[in-house]
Amino acid sequence: MHPNQVFHDAETKQNLDFARSRAFGVLAVSADGAPLISHVPFLLSEDGQWAELHMVRSNPIARSLKSPMPARIAVSGPDGYVSPDWYAVDDQVPTWNYVAVHLTGELELRPPEEMRDLLDRQSAFYESHLLPKPPWSTGKMTPEVLDKMMRMIVPARMHVTDVDGTWKLSQNKQDAARYGVAEQIETSLGGEQKALSDLMLGRIKAT
Repeated sequence: MHPNQVFHDAETKQNLDFARSRAFGVLAVSADGAPLISHVPFLLSEDGQWAELHMVRSNPIARSLKSPMPARIAVSGPDGYVSPDWYAVDDQVPTWNYVAVHLTGELELRPPEEMRDLLDRQSAFYESHLLPKPPWSTGKMTPEVLDKMMRMIVPARMHVTDVDGTWKLSQNKQDAARYGVAEQIETSLGGEQKALSDLMLGRIKAT
């Protein structure tokens, strides 16, 4: 998270809505030596208190979950390099604009009997974004193949106790400079620059 509080102006609901719609993040837990990290899709409950996910059984995080442990899911959004030239103001330096939300809490393994329900709910959520394509479901799989796959993955759940978001969208600059960046950042280095530009323009118009 960026330390400048000017970039932490999003309400908790906005941070949760962003994480819920993104539905994918970097799960991290502490370990001896370097932290253990895994990239996971997840479901975030409507009240934002629970993040549900699954991992392959051999995942180092899954193997280390002998008991509940502190964890964090970092959810990244659009990002892009900002050239000082775009501000049209002297004595500026390069930077990077981005959106990121961190969900912090306690991670635990869940009983294997919950895996099928979780998998069905996850796939239903993701497939709903592909309409009008007929949704895929586990019912389309051969039972023996499904059972084999289910034995390879384990359900987990994180109780979310803290939510923080960085929406670094040039809020520390004058509106004219912010417009300059928003109009140019689509051509920049990064990811989903068009979405980043739209977020920047939306913030400017809202102030």
